[in-house]
Amino acid sequence: MKLLELAKALGAELRPVDADAEVTGVASVALATGETLVFTEDAGSLNAAMASGAAAVILSPKVAPTDSAKTLLVGAQPRLLFARAARLLRRDEAETGVHRTAVVAPSVRLGERVAIGAYAVIEAGAQIGDGTRIGAGVVIDAGVKTGADCRIYPRVVIYAGTELGDRVVVHAGAVLGSDGFGYVRDAVSGEYLQFPQQGRLVLEDDVEVGANTTIDRGALEETRIERGVKIDNLVHLGHNVRVGRNVVIAAQTGVSGSSSIGAGAVVGGQVGIGDHAVVEEQVILGSGSGVLTHKKVRGAGVVFWGRPARPLRQYLKELAALARLARASDKQGDS
Repeated sequence: MKLLELAKALGAELRPVDADAEVTGVASVALATGETLVFTEDAGSLNAAMASGAAAVILSPKVAPTDSAKTLLVGAQPRLLFARAARLLRRDEAETGVHRTAVVAPSVRLGERVAIGAYAVIEAGAQIGDGTRIGAGVVIDAGVKTGADCRIYPRVVIYAGTELGDRVVVHAGAVLGSDGFGYVRDAVSGEYLQFPQQGRLVLEDDVEVGANTTIDRGALEETRIERGVKIDNLVHLGHNVRVGRNVVIAAQTGVSGSSSIGAGAVVGGQVGIGDHAVVEEQVILGSGSGVLTHKKVRGAGVVFWGRPARPLRQYLKELAALARLARASDKQGDS
C-alpha cells in the first residue's frame, strides 16, 4: 500500500519525503526495512526510530521534528495508529476451500471465501460466515453460527447453542459453550444432580478469546460477551456471566456463574470473582484480587486490589499498618 493511501485510511497527517513509497508491513526499530513502518511515542526513542531503516515513522505531533529526512505519519495516538496500520497491511495468506480430510455435514451453510482446515468437523445446520477461517481439528457442533471474517484457530471446540459475531478470534484449545458448573444436591442421598444447562452463549463482534480459555453457556438463558471484549489465555467464564463492551481480562482469571462485568472494566491476571457478583463499569481489578459472592465493586477508574478487593489506597494503608504491627512485635520479642 502506498503511504499516501495508508495515511488517508488511518486519518493521520502525512509529512512526505516520498508519498508514493510502498509499505508491506510493520516492524520493530531493530528489524525495520525500507518496506515497513515503525512508531515512537516519546522523545527518548525518537532518534532510534528516525535512524532506522523504516520507510516511515508514526509519531505524535509533540515529538515530530519540523525538518525530517524520513516520511512521517503524525497522529495523537501513535501506538494505536501502528496497530491499525498492521491490520491494514496484514496479508491474508490462507487458502480458501475445504480440506479433503475435513468432515462437513451436507446441511452446513458456508459463506464465500471460507477456509476449513484438515480434520475439522462441522456438524449439521451450522452456519459459517463469509471469509471465516477454521483451523485444523476444530469441532463445531450442530447449529452453531459464526459471523463474517472470524478466525478459529486449531483444536477449538464450539458447542451447540453458541453464536459468534463478525471478526471474532478464538485461539487454539478454547472451548465455547460447554455446560456450566451447576448442580442440585439431594438432601436425603447427598447426591448431586445437574441443573439444566440448556441456554446460549453469544460472542458479539470483535471479541477475542485466548488459548485454552473456556466459556460456559447459560443455564436457562444466556452467557453474553459483548462487543470488543479481549480475553487472555487460561480464563474461565461461568454460566450466565455477562461481560460488557471493551472489557479486557488477563490470564488465569475465573468468573463464577451469574456475575457481570461492566463496560470498559480492566480485570488483571489471576483475579477471582464469586457468583452473582457485580463489577461496575470502568473498574480496575488488580492482579490476584478477589470479589466475594454477591458483592458489588463500583467506582469508575478506581483501582481495587487484594482479597477481598478494596480500593488500592485502603489496601496500601492496611499493608503499612500490618508492617508496623510486625515491627512492633519483633521489637517486643527482642526485649
